[in-house]
Amino acid sequence: MPGIDDWVNLPLDIVQSLFDAKNKEWSNNVDGFFKNRLSDFTAWQRIPSLNHTPLHTLKPNSLVRFRCMVQDMFDPEFYLGVYEVQNKSSNSTFLKTGKYQDVAECSRDQLINLESRQNVTWDRQTLYCVPIPAENEWIKQGYAETSQQMTCPPLDPSSSSTSRVKRALDIDESSPSASQDSSVTPHQNGGEVAMENGGDAEKRSRTTDGDEGTAGGGANTTVDLNFPIPGEKGTACLVKVYDQIDVFRVAEMVEFVGVLSVDPSLAHFADSEQESGLGDAVESMECIEEQNAHSPPPSLVPRLHVIASRKLSHNNPHIPDDINSIMGKSLVENTLKEAGVIRDQLRWLLSQVLLCDALTADYLILHLLSSVYARREVCALGKLSLNLTGIPQDPEFVATLYALIEQLVSKSHLLPLTLSNMNKLKLTPKKDYTANRLKSGLLQLTDRTHLVLDETALQPGQLDANGVMNLAALGNIISWQKVDYDFNYHKTEFHTNVGVLVLSDAKSILPTDCRVHLQPKRDQVNMTEVKASVQEALKSGTINLDKIRTFLEVLPLLEYTMSEDVQKFVEEDFVEARKGDPNKMTPEDFQHLLVITRLLSLSLGQPSLTRQIWERAKRMEAERKNRLQSATLPASSAATAAQ
Repeated sequence: MPGIDDWVNLPLDIVQSLFDAKNKEWSNNVDGFFKNRLSDFTAWQRIPSLNHTPLHTLKPNSLVRFRCMVQDMFDPEFYLGVYEVQNKSSNSTFLKTGKYQDVAECSRDQLINLESRQNVTWDRQTLYCVPIPAENEWIKQGYAETSQQMTCPPLDPSSSSTSRVKRALDIDESSPSASQDSSVTPHQNGGEVAMENGGDAEKRSRTTDGDEGTAGGGANTTVDLNFPIPGEKGTACLVKVYDQIDVFRVAEMVEFVGVLSVDPSLAHFADSEQESGLGDAVESMECIEEQNAHSPPPSLVPRLHVIASRKLSHNNPHIPDDINSIMGKSLVENTLKEAGVIRDQLRWLLSQVLLCDALTADYLILHLLSSVYARREVCALGKLSLNLTGIPQDPEFVATLYALIEQLVSKSHLLPLTLSNMNKLKLTPKKDYTANRLKSGLLQLTDRTHLVLDETALQPGQLDANGVMNLAALGNIISWQKVDYDFNYHKTEFHTNVGVLVLSDAKSILPTDCRVHLQPKRDQVNMTEVKASVQEALKSGTINLDKIRTFLEVLPLLEYTMSEDVQKFVEEDFVEARKGDPNKMTPEDFQHLLVITRLLSLSLGQPSLTRQIWERAKRMEAERKNRLQSATLPASSAATAAQ
């Protein structure tokens, strides 16, 4: 067995050595071996990251990490889990495992016997994964710095390279031999794959002979990486899961550790001319599109065979993933102790950009902390979508406000609601049955992403059919925290947890949980000066940005409680408020007030409600409603556009 220092660089050798031990529990032993090595999170971090390391510098068949969102799930695929290898000189045979591999390998003096009755077919699940959408630059930079500090340099690939025969392990389900005895028939000679004398290692893809030029992404190939947000960059990956096939879901954040596979023979690109004469032209084109979508060049979309994984509750590299760990509890304790000071600093920052409007800053803090913590039937509990009205007709204001939000939260996206965007963008995912994949939409986002909708950009005009559907999709995610994925013949609801902030001049055309009218305390506004003052405060250390980021990331994860005494007091207060006029405190108003008090408690570092906080929340709500009543709102240009 390879040495302990080789488990990152030579994982397949370790897998094969455990398989050679002929223990029926060898697969569990493999899991145990790597689980033991990765139990120390420092060891986990020392594995090179596919997110921040150029693909060409990573050693093939070594362990890598990939932090991603599950964008799609392909059909299970079958592969040779066990196959027989014959020695040419001695005619002796032995078995090898194909687990965690795409290509079966043997040395020059060996043959792979694809017709052996000892070959065994297994299955695995393939996930199409993309970098986490809307991840802000400071998060990427933090991960990149951590990765550079922790990662050990990989072994020189040439130090362990040998000439080997390679054969794709995937089984074509339509092949008669695949269904009968788990063997593969194409390109075989007497049931064995042979090596040309004096030639290089033989490489073949699933369906055709491998073409390195094509696999490298030649000029005649186009790959749609299917990112939810147009224009985002990063590496997509085909992630192959073995032992936890049913535990992952679409739009989930996961970090995988697995064996990197980038053999050029895995790519399949074809066109109608190459496939002519193989049958009906339409069926041929459908087959080509599916093959191209499922077998892109590994130089652009590498394969990752999962050995370990961990679901992510957040994506901040400076915060422990498990807040119940020793480090996590210490961080939470310190954050709660300093919550008052941190909140004051955050309030000052936001009020500067909001033209010294402290009340609007208070509500924006509550919005940034809001998160769905439970569901009751169709209702998502904990959300607080926010509509800020009275926004100045100045693009610099929106840009400055979003730039600050971008520095505070880990994931955010600004969507100007222009007529062009509403009519042309694809917001909801849709199944493409020709390519047999899920085409992503902009609302396919991971939990606790902050979506900022700029309604001031919407001018009078006509929404087309797609624009109306997009408007309905935005309404669904705001009201019910769900996205309807379009499967042509039916739609399927996927729950989400996305904070939505709507900026508008008048009341938004979209439904929101809370509306606050901006009331500037400055007569003349110079946004350049505002940005300068904010940046100066951040650079001077007057404002601790790291603590604010931790504050916004950690507090929504805490458990919130309400004692029996406080519950009784709140209920009595509700009954008392309705005695004179039931319309002064409707059940909906009461539920909204409970959300406000919960978020206000958390923002003050108190995970349980007190009478003082309840009264403070009531005063905030009274001031907000008075401001709305006194504000003279102009006719919304957005409402005109929607008519």
